Amino acid sequence: MAKTKPGKKDLDSYTIKGTNKVVRAGDCVLMRPSDSDKPPYVARVEKIEADHRNNVKVRVRWYYRPEESIGGRRQFHGAKELFLSDHYDVQSAHTIEGKCIVHSFKNYTKLENVGAEDYFCRFEYKAATGGFTPDRVAVYCKCEMPYNPDDLMVQCEGCKDWFHPSCMGMTIEEAKKLDHFLCSDCSSDDDAKRSLNAFPVSPSEAKFCTFPWNLKIPSKSRISFSNSAGNGLDLGWVKFLLAPKPSAWNVTILSIVRGLLGG
Repeated sequence: MAKTKPGKKDLDSYTIKGTNKVVRAGDCVLMRPSDSDKPPYVARVEKIEADHRNNVKVRVRWYYRPEESIGGRRQFHGAKELFLSDHYDVQSAHTIEGKCIVHSFKNYTKLENVGAEDYFCRFEYKAATGGFTPDRVAVYCKCEMPYNPDDLMVQCEGCKDWFHPSCMGMTIEEAKKLDHFLCSDCSSDDDAKRSLNAFPVSPSEAKFCTFPWNLKIPSKSRISFSNSAGNGLDLGWVKFLLAPKPSAWNVTILSIVRGLLGG
């Protein structure tokens, strides 16, 4: 144990009072709020130290729940989603109630069973400004919303995009029974192909519509508009068209614009 300041010393670990659970720097913990009606706070332990009276303190980096952020909770936020903030604090180790695990978004989606101690984080959050890192997130489905791991989605075998059953006019029970799924756009394309195969035409007889997949847009250009659900601007999102090719239209990229999230 290395000495830090006169009368203080660094500790390698701390055992949560009344338990045999050991906390070390880097662990995520649940901390008791002053209001018993609120859920426990979640924090990452950065450092553990004791003073000359053996009072143990922990330096923590807080996780924020979506509803604690400036923009508030949105439809796509998962029930166990947290934001790793730039808000640091020093608290008594006695306020630690237990340990938890904050998974990466990718690892969380692979969990077969989500326990009470499981959370996930995909954004870092600047508490003073309300800004996020990364400031872009992919969106899916006709509703053009980011992925919520709590919601069931089905993948189209044609365009490979993901869709909410409700957005496709299905119940969750109906979606679970599907062996194959084509979205409405791909179903129309599939029907058109069958029609052409049934009634062959020569190149001179066929009519073509040229779509500008090779449309060139300056890299710094920004195109903003509402999504099909009519709530793009209400959510404070601005769309970025990143690549002029078909795949770029299947998964639209959004950018969180600082200052528009608190509406």
